[in-house]
Amino acid sequence: MSEENQNLKTTETPAGKAMLLAHYERIIEISKQLNSTFDQRSLLQQIVAAATELIDTEAASIMLIDTMTGELRFEIATNIDPNEMESIIIPMEGSIAGWIATHGEPRVIQDVANEPEHSQVVDETIEFRTRNLLGVPMRTHKKIIGVVMCVNKHNDMPFTSIDVNILTTLAAQAAIAIENARLFRQSDFIAEMVHELRTPLLSLKASTAILLRPDLPEPKKHDIITTMQSETDRLMRLTTDFLDLAQMESGRTRIQLSQFELRKLLEESADVVLPQANEKGVSIAVECEDYAVNGDRGKIKQVILNLLTNAIKYNRPNGKVTLRVVITSNYQDPMLQVEIEDTGYGLSKENQKQMFQKFFRAQSTADTTTGTGLGLVITKAIIEAHGGQIWLESEEGTGTTFYFTLPMMQ
Repeated sequence: MSEENQNLKTTETPAGKAMLLAHYERIIEISKQLNSTFDQRSLLQQIVAAATELIDTEAASIMLIDTMTGELRFEIATNIDPNEMESIIIPMEGSIAGWIATHGEPRVIQDVANEPEHSQVVDETIEFRTRNLLGVPMRTHKKIIGVVMCVNKHNDMPFTSIDVNILTTLAAQAAIAIENARLFRQSDFIAEMVHELRTPLLSLKASTAILLRPDLPEPKKHDIITTMQSETDRLMRLTTDFLDLAQMESGRTRIQLSQFELRKLLEESADVVLPQANEKGVSIAVECEDYAVNGDRGKIKQVILNLLTNAIKYNRPNGKVTLRVVITSNYQDPMLQVEIEDTGYGLSKENQKQMFQKFFRAQSTADTTTGTGLGLVITKAIIEAHGGQIWLESEEGTGTTFYFTLPMMQ
């Protein structure tokens, strides 16, 4: 145990024991709530809310270990804006949270001003002053998955051994709930993935069996080989989209923020799909002033290209696609609203409700499209990771417009 932890005040009075019992009863209630959902975002929100309540602090945060890089990253914090969290990486060496994750022990700092391992980077980034802190590891049966941190005990009070015990118990319950949510998503996703992969694999198997027949005419061979190429391409797209979506849902994909000009990105994306548009006689117009965006340029380009490709694919011959950007004040802070409008056949009300569901393809195009049914799901995840929203409006016989918002650089 660290030296700071050995100096904690212990409450052995009857009142202290009664308070401890009340806290444990509250943890049992919270544990039931945590086990009632497999939605990780909801779980994280419940955990930090419970931590601030039980330990009586100004703020709480959860840092999970990135399974790809081994780094600690903020997943949620009551005092940090989600957009700021993405840029903060906590090193395993030389940081308090890293020490907790590495040693698997709680850590209490009663005065961070005298603690050399406390990084001022986080406080400076979010304009927050940390006075004291308590952090505990989030441990499952076999490994540590992250750290729960509470900062600034109310009324300038010090942390006690009761606080350590309470937060350690809560963190253990939280770790199990998070791991269960991960396992649920993985099993659910694997089942969906296997189901979707079976169709092209069965088609390839049947095509191969026919192709091996010695009496098969040459023209028929050519048709079957073309089908096999098409199904192979579909398998490649499926595996790529599966990987993208799995990384997004597990939190392993990180948004790399940088400032860029949105108009330039829209024009660049339009140039990429221009050959596809020319084949169908579809024209593309960009209506956008010079707006700066702070986001992941590569991910936003992926979103634009997916929406543009769909707008062309489901458009009428000689139709039109318009990319438009406006400033919207429907939010607390001004946002940029990107609109991608087509003159296609439109979508029914029923299809509109399901467009962002996994593997859904509109009935009017399901028989002809070679899409994976995951593009819009990935697109939605990227936009929401930027703090934006995405939606659509469509009218049958007229066309469809997709909208998404991005934070505007002030």
